[in-house]
Amino acid sequence: MEARSITAEIPLRPRLAQDPQELVPELAEVSAALFRATGNRTVPRSTISLVQLRAGQIVGSTYLTVLHTGFLRKAGESEERIASVAAWADSPYFNSAERAALALVEAVLQPSAHGERVSDELYAEVSEHYDDKALTTLTLAIGQVGFFIPIALIAKPVPGRAFTDPWA
Repeated sequence: MEARSITAEIPLRPRLAQDPQELVPELAEVSAALFRATGNRTVPRSTISLVQLRAGQIVGSTYLTVLHTGFLRKAGESEERIASVAAWADSPYFNSAERAALALVEAVLQPSAHGERVSDELYAEVSEHYDDKALTTLTLAIGQVGFFIPIALIAKPVPGRAFTDPWA
């Protein structure tokens, strides 16, 4: 396969012609269950969206990055916080619990030169901010975005379209 030039225009249509939920209707049930599980209020919704935005950035998904940026804007997050998610480690805009959650998603999604991705030290740090139920919820939030990464990268829904209608 020939590489695309970096200056080539990107079409505003999904790569997969049909909505995956039409092809596999069970996807809607899985999506709804994951949303309910992460919406149990043990982790602030803004933290979940920050983590999921960072996941979209890490995997290079414009769709997920635009989606979670939109969720954060609708929730009233500042442009400074949204814009600095990519460089959160050097940003003054995040509290220690959010920083731990962002470090966790990076550890899960990025290879480690030192072996284990989620070290005992990172786990201990995250556990200082989240009890067992909240840590499980945060884990599910990372899994939730992880579940949709292949759809975002393979099917390529159109960025900026409604979450429920990216194929319209």
